[in-house]
Amino acid sequence: MGSLAEVVEDCFGVLQLYSDGSVNRVNECDIDFGDHDKKGIHDIVEEGWLVEWEDFMFEEKHQLYLRVYKPSNKNISINNNKKLPILYYIHGGGFCLGSRTWPNCHNTCLRLSYQLQAIVIAPDYSRLAPEHKLPAAIEDGLNALNWLQSQAKRIKEVRLGEEYYNDQNTCNKLLEDGVDFESVFIMGDSSGGNIAHHMAVRLGSGSLKLAPVRVCGYVLLAPFFGGSLRTKSEADGPPEPILTLESLDRFWRLCLPRGEGRDHPVANPFGHSSPNLDMVSLDPILVIVGGKEIMKDRVEDYARRLKELGKDITYAKFEGQHHGFFTHNPCSHVSHQLLELAKRFMFAKKPFC
Repeated sequence: MGSLAEVVEDCFGVLQLYSDGSVNRVNECDIDFGDHDKKGIHDIVEEGWLVEWEDFMFEEKHQLYLRVYKPSNKNISINNNKKLPILYYIHGGGFCLGSRTWPNCHNTCLRLSYQLQAIVIAPDYSRLAPEHKLPAAIEDGLNALNWLQSQAKRIKEVRLGEEYYNDQNTCNKLLEDGVDFESVFIMGDSSGGNIAHHMAVRLGSGSLKLAPVRVCGYVLLAPFFGGSLRTKSEADGPPEPILTLESLDRFWRLCLPRGEGRDHPVANPFGHSSPNLDMVSLDPILVIVGGKEIMKDRVEDYARRLKELGKDITYAKFEGQHHGFFTHNPCSHVSHQLLELAKRFMFAKKPFC
């Protein structure tokens, strides 16, 4: 960067945008994650909570990776000949921050995999803003699902006796046995919830283009949406410990296409140029928000308007909770309640998907 360049945007000291357009990102090892970076797999899970995990590249062009988690077959609870559902977990970070490797994301996925008894897949949308403007992150999310489709097809064809000679086409060992590719759910946290919404709209009910993979529903944890008009909780609500109206606006400035505002379709699902959701067939959606979140009114409005359009929406507000309460402490009592709600949603919806 030039000697005269100045910081024009600063995201929590982790990312800085300079006046000459250059970007500086702090190395992950230099970020203070608080309690999260002190917890390894043996601390975040109690005795018997055994989960295997491994990283895989899902998109070669942009060198994008995902992490697959699977409850160990040593767990008695999964030795019942039932296939495991698949849950995609898409991390938050305002489209600017975050990774599958960050301790808060990793610990959350360990918890999800064990308590839900599910395969958990955590993709990176490594094309982060401001280097890569939206909708790059949404495309990355869809590509991560395409990777799962390719895995399902390979496994199916191998079982039919076909051979593969390209090492890159070998099947993912964690997905070969006991996995239900027709029972896939997408969970998105904050900006990940925004991505999950757009995936739901793009794929439509039944996700026919993903066959033999079938998405059955979506779980949106305080999805990060915007709009030019402030909601009451945005305008009048007290700032949260981490999120403020200023930080929310900063994220939108960094991630939206140049010259676009908060009513752009990727930010506002009900903006004047957004798709008419009345005409879109959607799979069931569980929407969750904390009662002390600055975004709570916008999230509630999203759920209410979809409900009024006749969509299958379940809405839950956890009173007294701030943004990120689940990922901040995935082993807390309230996080256990959230996961029990998600479990009922997933297994109640499965027979109808």
